[in-house]
Amino acid sequence: MSRPSRPAPASRRLVALNGPAAVAGTVWLVGAGPGDPDLLTMKAARILGRAQVVVHDGLVSDDILAMAPPEARLINVAKRKSRHTLPQDDINQLLVALALQGLTVVRLKGGDPFVFGRGGEEMAACREAGVDCQIVPGVTAALAASASAGAPLTHRGAAQAVTFVTGHAAHGEPDLDWTALARANQTVVIYMGLTTAALIAERLSGAGRDPATPALVVVNASRPDEQRIPTTLGGLAGAVEGLSGPALLMVGEAMSLATARSLERDDVASPVAARQGRI
Repeated sequence: MSRPSRPAPASRRLVALNGPAAVAGTVWLVGAGPGDPDLLTMKAARILGRAQVVVHDGLVSDDILAMAPPEARLINVAKRKSRHTLPQDDINQLLVALALQGLTVVRLKGGDPFVFGRGGEEMAACREAGVDCQIVPGVTAALAASASAGAPLTHRGAAQAVTFVTGHAAHGEPDLDWTALARANQTVVIYMGLTTAALIAERLSGAGRDPATPALVVVNASRPDEQRIPTTLGGLAGAVEGLSGPALLMVGEAMSLATARSLERDDVASPVAARQGRI
């Protein structure tokens, strides 16, 4: 199904702050999901449809931004490694300032606000300022990547647990319990791990995880340009060479199930493929 066209998001980034209103507005922390508009929840779409201001991440697709009202102001606060449009503290203050003007503010975040999305910090800033803050969960990238690849995060006999960790650290290597993560029969999903893939593989192997453990790299999960690279823990560093974009590293015995299906997805009648005329 085609989406209505909208002005480019960059054309509506600027917002003028006025004085406080008699009645404060509400900040909605809304999970936009991994990118495919069809994975946006009904509640997220409903809240986005009545936003007066949308403060959004760079990973939110134009199709999803087009679902905001035409008169809504869009503010891009994209963050990439070592390059932030606004520091997190400034984003927190912006959300509070907009709500104090009496506006309905949607903070639109890729994936889920509470899964490596710093939604907890934004919620805390709103609470401290006495601003009402509501949370709308979203489909986190690991769920989309697992589904599209046909590789379950938990699977009887292969994965009795799943752990989400971040491969990014402000300084040095991630502070993770490598011994716990190295135990067999569990799936470890690493967000933001492209640049530290070699280190992660080394630490997990050094802590006892078999280098032959199946692994899967997924870039741009759920999007038309999604990439999936089945590999092993020992081959993880080589598998990510030359890759860029939002990526997940998924390590665990159940990832072996991705191999048989990973090359067949383009033949599946997915909504994304239909919109692009691929089926």
